[in-house]
Amino acid sequence: MLSSKAGCNSHGEDSSYFLGWQLYDNNPFHGVVNPTGIIQMGLAENQLSFDLVESWLRKNPDAMGLKKDGESVFRELALFQDYHGLPAFKNELVEYIAKIRGNKVTFDPNNLVLAAGATSANETLIFCLVDPGQAILLPTPYYPGFNRDLKWRTGVEIVPVHCWSSNGFRITMSALEDAYQSAQTLNLKVKGVLITNPSNPLGTTMTREELNHLITFAIAKNIHIISDEVFAGTVFDSPRFISIMEAATDRSLENENPDLWNRIHIVYSLSKDLGLPGFRVGMIYSNNETVVSAATRMSSFGLVSSQTQYLLSNMLANKKFTSKYMKENQKRLKRKREMLVSGLRTSGMECLKSNAGLFCWVDMRHLLSSNTFETETRLWKTILCEVGLNMTAGESCHCSEPGWFRVCFANMSQATLQIAMRRLRDFAERSSCDGRIGNKISSQQQNMSSLRRKLRSNWVHKLSSSECDEQHR
Repeated sequence: MLSSKAGCNSHGEDSSYFLGWQLYDNNPFHGVVNPTGIIQMGLAENQLSFDLVESWLRKNPDAMGLKKDGESVFRELALFQDYHGLPAFKNELVEYIAKIRGNKVTFDPNNLVLAAGATSANETLIFCLVDPGQAILLPTPYYPGFNRDLKWRTGVEIVPVHCWSSNGFRITMSALEDAYQSAQTLNLKVKGVLITNPSNPLGTTMTREELNHLITFAIAKNIHIISDEVFAGTVFDSPRFISIMEAATDRSLENENPDLWNRIHIVYSLSKDLGLPGFRVGMIYSNNETVVSAATRMSSFGLVSSQTQYLLSNMLANKKFTSKYMKENQKRLKRKREMLVSGLRTSGMECLKSNAGLFCWVDMRHLLSSNTFETETRLWKTILCEVGLNMTAGESCHCSEPGWFRVCFANMSQATLQIAMRRLRDFAERSSCDGRIGNKISSQQQNMSSLRRKLRSNWVHKLSSSECDEQHR
């Protein structure tokens, strides 16, 4: 009696990425209440600079109290708002995103569309650019949630652009061409290529060479470029961040190739840089008037509250605060990453060299007895249920090589990170004695297909909790 959408399993929540979250929710670590619980290292959330935001809020009670010059603006904000967004907020937002990009490019507030987070912005943009049954190219490894965000409701296909560790997972022209040919073989029309820059899960910024490859490729194939730049403000080390808009400007595309200029689109949000995912503030930026018009109409299904816009327009207008915040937040991210890298090295593990993001891309291939994703899954389950660390397995990021894991570090205290590293070191020492993770698994562990069935049958909370509880005794 329900729709086909309600009954389909294409949402992607049967992947290990979402399953790890379910298991964590049933047994979360707490230093006092539950010290043997699972530590969440699969959450790319920035909790390092809340004190800076809270300090600003205390000093600006009018913004929190929805007042202007001491007078309440509650009624004005409580009434129906045009879904184009508050002009004051959009003006401040374009200045802020330009500042993050070193003011190398300027942004027009008329080309900006507000959305309820980057998830909504990405989906809205796909609705505007791609028809059901058509495809976009997506370099691997990529954020596991994209299968949900880009495909589930749109009916669009994702064709992976396979990147490899041999060159640091950099995008090459040959990889783009191979992916395009794969789509052709599948009779899929490619409408665009989507990148995350800085990369999630790699934590790296794209080089100018990579961006130029994308531009040249998009010109040749007559397709769109979508650049998800939600981690732009987290770049804490060289090389600096280069936006796709900066690369396009440097190549004078506005004048030399206006067609491609109008096929370049940026997605951004305040969830990662300002650590405000709960505020649900995302945006689309495009030079294409038709895309902006269509996306604005679609945004009525996922608006940002006028109260949120009012508060944040006041915050972003304080240039002294935003400058201090960006610098200090980047310092804290760098320090926390160094702590993680040091702890991993103590456990005999290395990371891909990174300069941005809230995570590291960790190489655990030496712990695999065979170069297969099946063995990677066994390792992931062991780390989750026996060691008590929820990391993101490379397979859920569609990595082309088994043995890589995304490990987040910005969502926990220093003390919790130290506990996590101690657990991982103890595990590595045991593994060196027992041999690599191979065919010998705890009898209590069940295979991945069984766990996925639990998730789909809505019994995952009860069954998976008891499984991990048993292993923690």
